[in-house]
Amino acid sequence: MPALDAFWHLANFFAPAIGLGAIAAAAAKLVWRRELSAVAWWRLASWAGGAAALAATLGLIAFGHDGRILTYAAMVCASALALWWAGLRRAG
Repeated sequence: MPALDAFWHLANFFAPAIGLGAIAAAAAKLVWRRELSAVAWWRLASWAGGAAALAATLGLIAFGHDGRILTYAAMVCASALALWWAGLRRAG
C-alpha cells in the first residue's frame, strides 16, 4: 500500500473518533456551561477524541474489522467517561 493510501486509510479510521470528541466537548460545554467554564474546549475534545480512538482501536482488535455497533457504543461511553475525567470530576 502506498504511503498516501495508508495515510487516508488511517485518517478515515480515526475521523469518527475525532468528530465524536469535538461534538461531545462542544455539547458538554453547552450543557455544563458554569461547571466547565474553566476548562478549555480543546482539552475536553482531545480527551474525548483520544478515548474514542482507543475504543475504536480496541474494537478493531477484538472484532477483526471496524464499523461494529458495539465499537461505536464503546466509543460513546469512552468519550463520556473522558469528559467526566477531564472536566467534571473536579466540579462536583
